[in-house]
Amino acid sequence: MIKISYKINKYREQLFETLRDSDTVIELGCHVGKTTEKILRKYENCQVIAMDNSPEAISKMESLESQYSNLTFISGDVRLHDKIKEVLSISTKCDVLSIDLGGGYHPDTVFKVFYIWSSVFKPRDTLIRNRGLIDFCNSAVKSDEDFKSDEGYLASYGSEGIPPQIKEFDLWTSSLSKK
Repeated sequence: MIKISYKINKYREQLFETLRDSDTVIELGCHVGKTTEKILRKYENCQVIAMDNSPEAISKMESLESQYSNLTFISGDVRLHDKIKEVLSISTKCDVLSIDLGGGYHPDTVFKVFYIWSSVFKPRDTLIRNRGLIDFCNSAVKSDEDFKSDEGYLASYGSEGIPPQIKEFDLWTSSLSKK
């Protein structure tokens, strides 16, 4: 299942409705770890891999990491292919993909991050916090075409991964450049 919300309380509520105690969670955009800590306190058997690019996150997340053996923090840009590889070296399992990149208005980066990470990890559930996606969904008129996925990723793209024809991904990472 893919759930989209904007308000942080709604996002966390949906996250806690979705999580199971033995899940592996990849949390993209953990910032200073307020949601991360709530997960770790409530689900002691969850494995959490949290990532954020902000300098403010580093000391707070490293402190949290020292308190919880089931937390791995990675300081870095979630758009970079090397960071996906780094997470893959820790775990190939992702039950819940949690994406909160500031909850900002512009959905393009959030959707691309979702697309890349979910195509690699194929999570059972994905939670996204972004105002622009909510606005888009609430403003769109639904087609009678059915592309609904009950998975945590877009099942319609199957196991294809990141299509090479998407040239704009070259802007994100040199790992996807022409070889």
